Amino acid sequence: MGNPAGKIARMWVGLDEADWAGLKHNYGSAEDVPGLLRRCGGPNQDDADDASSELLNLLFHQGGWVCSAASAALPFVLRLAATPQVPSRCAMLELVAMLAAEAGRIEARFLDPGWAPAWTQALPELLGLLDDPEPEIRRAAADVLAACDSPGELVLPGLLRCWEAEDDLATRLELVLSLGQAALRAPVGGHGAEVFDLLRDLLDSPQAQIRLAAVHALAPNDPGLPAERLDLILEAVRDPTIELWRHTSSVQTGVLGVHHWAAGLIAGPAPTFTLGLLADHHDAEQRIGALAQAGRLLSQWRSPTAALLPRLVARLYDPAPEARFRAAELLACLGPAAAAHADEVATLLSDTSARTTRKRETVGEAALWALARMNDPRCLPGLIELISGARSGFASTSAHYPATDLHPVVLPALDEVLGYLSDHAERLLPSICGQLDTATDDRLLNRLCEGLADWGPVAGAAVPQLLGLLEDDRTWMAAAKALAGIGSAGVGARDLLLSRLRDAAPHTELAAWAYWRVGGEPGPALEILGRSVEERRFRHPTLRKLASFGPHAAPYADRLRAMTSDTDPWTRVEAAHALWAVTSDAETAVPVLATAVLDLTKGTYLPVMLPALDHLAKLGQAAQPAADLLRDVPARDQRLRTNGGWRGFVQDENIRTAVRELLSASV
Repeated sequence: MGNPAGKIARMWVGLDEADWAGLKHNYGSAEDVPGLLRRCGGPNQDDADDASSELLNLLFHQGGWVCSAASAALPFVLRLAATPQVPSRCAMLELVAMLAAEAGRIEARFLDPGWAPAWTQALPELLGLLDDPEPEIRRAAADVLAACDSPGELVLPGLLRCWEAEDDLATRLELVLSLGQAALRAPVGGHGAEVFDLLRDLLDSPQAQIRLAAVHALAPNDPGLPAERLDLILEAVRDPTIELWRHTSSVQTGVLGVHHWAAGLIAGPAPTFTLGLLADHHDAEQRIGALAQAGRLLSQWRSPTAALLPRLVARLYDPAPEARFRAAELLACLGPAAAAHADEVATLLSDTSARTTRKRETVGEAALWALARMNDPRCLPGLIELISGARSGFASTSAHYPATDLHPVVLPALDEVLGYLSDHAERLLPSICGQLDTATDDRLLNRLCEGLADWGPVAGAAVPQLLGLLEDDRTWMAAAKALAGIGSAGVGARDLLLSRLRDAAPHTELAAWAYWRVGGEPGPALEILGRSVEERRFRHPTLRKLASFGPHAAPYADRLRAMTSDTDPWTRVEAAHALWAVTSDAETAVPVLATAVLDLTKGTYLPVMLPALDHLAKLGQAAQPAADLLRDVPARDQRLRTNGGWRGFVQDENIRTAVRELLSASV
């Protein structure tokens, strides 16, 4: 082992000679780096962990470049990783892996010129860590060698030597993955063929996870292999030894993560892998992981729905509450496509078993949401309780998640649930009106008013309560939004809304819009909306309102025509529609709106496309050129979405419905 004190002393040789103040990291001058490095090597585990986290943030943050401070710090970080007394050894190697991977991804202009020579000098020390007495250090070193861009001829000999000597199974998994990556980085030298022969032999290993690692290692060079060895993959990911992956540096995850990792090997909509995961299993985590992968597949493709539906319905009776919740939530996402199974869903309405999340959502709430998406009236009693103030696991605000290959398992906000139930307004309105009379929670009040606005004229019975709210400075805006949606049934609100205009109060545009919508004169609203179009940066909501005035807005026609060439697509779309609504100029409007939806033919969806399609449908036969472009869109298998979770399913439904309506209207 040598002299520990001497190793510690040698670790800092040259540290104070670097011009740290002249180097840069993600937050400016790197003069704080030496102190953090010393803390990372200190004896206090908690302090070393804190310093490691701060150092990672400074040198890596969110990636995108490799800073000069990272190049200067690299030798000291590796010395820390190589010193047994250092408590943050693994954290140091994690940082090196992240930097090394980023260096291989980014453009040369974002890579500090000092990184390449620093890496060349550091590589022998990194390879030496493959012989470290601690398995976790050997794993972490192998992970760095998988992530870096050093050619295979430099790293394969060390990895192969380590493979021959290694007896720790988790480390052997790491080595298999690292060998696969290194063998792809030319020049590979004389060991490339040897490595691929080894990996192919490992497909028949007696150890299930080694076989899985071999598939992952070979797949980049043999994309068809995962489909050919699907039975091997399923056997491994459903085997109890899957827990070994928690101990690796590169994967570091359990059942759900390994399921997702393995699913990434299987491209396209084929449901075979997911069906295999959904088969009965004694382990609840396996069953929950299978549902997570069902969500992943269904959120990206429509065609697996028929094959997966029976398996999802079967999981409604799973012993694990999380599995029942996820099954019901996925049926909610599918909505109308799953409506034939509403009876099975309804059996869970009284299930009060809660998830372990912060919101403690219950299985019954997921069932309620699913029935709402199916427009099934059995959701109404539970929803009435929620409106009346019962404890709720539903979201307090609207949440949006990006469209990725992960399916966020979340419930919507109350107003979003109400939006699907306008057919049942008569039964729901008494409870809503009661809350409008007594609500002290502004968030609940706003959500209820948003729901009423979405319902439109069928919510007319709520007008008396909304008139009361309109008189209160605290609540008038929520009431005005609802009244604008309800329309002429709110005629009694005209004077109150007009007074908001005369007072020159804030949010006069909202007051003006609501005044017009409930039957007021167009003049006041036109003046305020027209001014807003000129003054505001985000103009498309105002343009949409302006379109409702039709010929009354003729004085703005020239301005609207000019805005059809705006750089913002939302502005172009709403200006084109408003121009047509005001002047009947379809010749200008159709090309603008058609251009906005053209990428649907390539499977690309953007939120602006939905209003563009709605506007095109209003143009009837004049929109036929756009309709001709989109005839094949409804048959596309890939979901058209920008959001993850339930919202992505709804986006896909809505855009396809809009295309079909355009095709029908343009005949």
